[in-house]
Amino acid sequence: MQFRTIDFSKYSSFKIGGLIDVALLQDNFDNIYDYSIIGSCSNTLIGTNPPKLMMLDKMYDYIKIEENLLKIGGATPSGKIASFCKRHNVANFEFLAHLPGKLGGLVRMNAGLKTFEIFNNLVTITTPSGVKERREISFGYRSTNIQEPILEATFSLDYGFDATKVAMFKKMRANQPSTPSAGSCFKNPDGDYAGRLIEAVGLKGEKLGDIAFSPVHANFLVNNGSGKFDDALKLINEAQKRVYETFGIKLECEIILLDTQAKTLF
Repeated sequence: MQFRTIDFSKYSSFKIGGLIDVALLQDNFDNIYDYSIIGSCSNTLIGTNPPKLMMLDKMYDYIKIEENLLKIGGATPSGKIASFCKRHNVANFEFLAHLPGKLGGLVRMNAGLKTFEIFNNLVTITTPSGVKERREISFGYRSTNIQEPILEATFSLDYGFDATKVAMFKKMRANQPSTPSAGSCFKNPDGDYAGRLIEAVGLKGEKLGDIAFSPVHANFLVNNGSGKFDDALKLINEAQKRVYETFGIKLECEIILLDTQAKTLF
């Protein structure tokens, strides 16, 4: 098995983590379930006691049109997909121009903006155990029941790239901070917004070391420089605690925490 040494203080969007040897998933699927799969780490917080990590090899970074389907490898970055669709006049993927990540992670969390979700046009996924059709997968708001690496996904193919949608999605994300973060910290609970709840319990702008709930958007946990994992975890738990005590709502993390010992309240 081949490995790649990654400095997560530079690689992850949160800029937290150390040097870790990450296994590369190629075409041998032995013992892969001993590892936690990562992608671009745009919504991931690496802990001080990380599990064994694995990422897809670059052999899974591709996009092609076959049999009137769009076929995308699991290691393909969202920006590359957006550029391909613009160049080939492919519709329904405009939102990916403003969503970081790789295809596998985007599908696994059913990523999207508002009602525009990756599952809207999904046909099948390919995992080490085989091909699964969309109807075989349970999915909802920012969630699926997929527990395997996604090697490839196929999508229905429609033409008519819409530049006005790109501008709309850019505007939708204009209120999000540019400071290093892992994206939205919590999923929005039914009928409410995590940012509103965090602000309501007095945590908007709250700092612990170099970690803070952004004063720009309360649902973004940001790293103002040399942020530490432990401080991030403490703020996450504090937000969950206060919101539950005040509103009876259990905030569920949208950020993926990779640590064998650390836990959030919910």
